Amino acid sequence: MTFQPSVATSPPTLPDSTPPLPPISAETPAAKAGPSNLRLRVIWGVIGAALLLGSVWFSPWTFGLFFAVVQAIMLWEFYRMMRAGGYAPATWLGVGASLLLFAVIHAWQGLPQYWHAQANNTYVKIGNASVAIGSGASPEQHMVVVAWALAGIAAILLVLFLILVLREIFLWPSSPSPFVNVAITVGGIFYISIPISLLQVIAYNQSYSSDLPHYDYRRIFALLFLIWASDIGAYAVGRAIGKHKFAPSISPGKTWEGWAGGFVMTLVVGWAIGYMLPDMPLTHRLVAAGVVAVFAPLGDLAESMLKRSVGVKDSGSIMPGHGGLLDRFDAFLLVLPVLALLQLLVG
Repeated sequence: MTFQPSVATSPPTLPDSTPPLPPISAETPAAKAGPSNLRLRVIWGVIGAALLLGSVWFSPWTFGLFFAVVQAIMLWEFYRMMRAGGYAPATWLGVGASLLLFAVIHAWQGLPQYWHAQANNTYVKIGNASVAIGSGASPEQHMVVVAWALAGIAAILLVLFLILVLREIFLWPSSPSPFVNVAITVGGIFYISIPISLLQVIAYNQSYSSDLPHYDYRRIFALLFLIWASDIGAYAVGRAIGKHKFAPSISPGKTWEGWAGGFVMTLVVGWAIGYMLPDMPLTHRLVAAGVVAVFAPLGDLAESMLKRSVGVKDSGSIMPGHGGLLDRFDAFLLVLPVLALLQLLVG
């Protein structure tokens, strides 16, 4: 018996019903490309800078409103990152308490100036002359405002802590880490909201021009210029000659050479802002510049460490090309408590 090799036959092919793609010709329009990342960064950077500088320059009320919203968004971004890390902070309770704290500190700094301005802008007509009446807020009234502000801050924090504990009691056992959640909620306020609120202490000048606090937008401009100088100087020098890593496990791009370049540029700007603030002594300007040069990079590193600890790249996406507001204002968070303390102690 002989075996004949079988020949494999392929199944019959069916006609392809998919119509052929048209050939690409020079006349075929290409898909419209979106704006590049650099272009987005420039556009949103200009918009953000205009809103920031405009609100600071226009009035103390627009300044307060702008930074009240900024710190609330920053705190919301912080809580969002903590949720990404597996925690469960009380987001809306924390944000609400932060707005109350900001309002209390705003009243602390702004009310004496408001009373003073109202009194000094009240005139009576005597003959052909207009004479101002009233003396504004007295030092005793100012101390009353300070006492009420400190009491209000303490009350807000205490009530928030009690509400958070009660919240965790009612959520137990679905919330497995109750006191961690309480600590994160309160910690976010101390990390973000209180430092940004203390910006109002720096904005009100009490020593150089009058015996009562008055809003001076130039002081906020000066602080912004110092922080930008620290960032730009560190970036430029680090890109040019940076070799020795500053904190490679947190931010591999930062170098000691870049930090030194940022320090020098910040001191130079600290000297130069004397043209904008001639009533501020040079010693005070250089001390403020030194504080910024040291603590602004540390604030940036702290936020980078926070993001790495919870595995996120950016704190948010509110500014395309720039990330979140916490990414933009992280340098403020360690600078402001130190400058506000110096402002309260020595003016």
